Amino acid sequence: MKKIFDITIQNRKILYKILKRTPPEILLQIPEGYRNNIWWNIAHVVVTQQLLLYKLSNLNMRIDDSLVQKYRKGTVPGNNPSTVEMDNIAAFLLSTAEWAQDDYEKGIFYEYNEYTTSTKVTLRNVEDALSFNLYHEGLHLGVILSMEKILLKEQVL
Repeated sequence: MKKIFDITIQNRKILYKILKRTPPEILLQIPEGYRNNIWWNIAHVVVTQQLLLYKLSNLNMRIDDSLVQKYRKGTVPGNNPSTVEMDNIAAFLLSTAEWAQDDYEKGIFYEYNEYTTSTKVTLRNVEDALSFNLYHEGLHLGVILSMEKILLKEQVL
């Protein structure tokens, strides 16, 4: 499991750099052919990890439910986030990954509600959730990099 946590932290560091280096107008722009933006994808990664690990383990999530309602699966970008919300998500990128590792090592994930994802992967325990979450975050990083390439190319034209 240590490798899964290590890779997750590295992925989150990349997302953090993208969030900090990208101008807000680019973060919030929805490229043609997409239904969300870079910002939504980053916030969605934070929210999904909390749902897969904590909520399905019958534990309190470490983030506010208002974020979950805005960025969970099936949502789309709505009102632009406040500076405070953007700062909170930026901070949560690393802290939620570190908390998950600490909580896993403490053994608090002893219950788990089986869940079949939209990709037809059935999660039966927190280890399955951690593995799937890594896959999920990798998919979103790929989408973000694709969006970034399109949007920065458009900016040059």
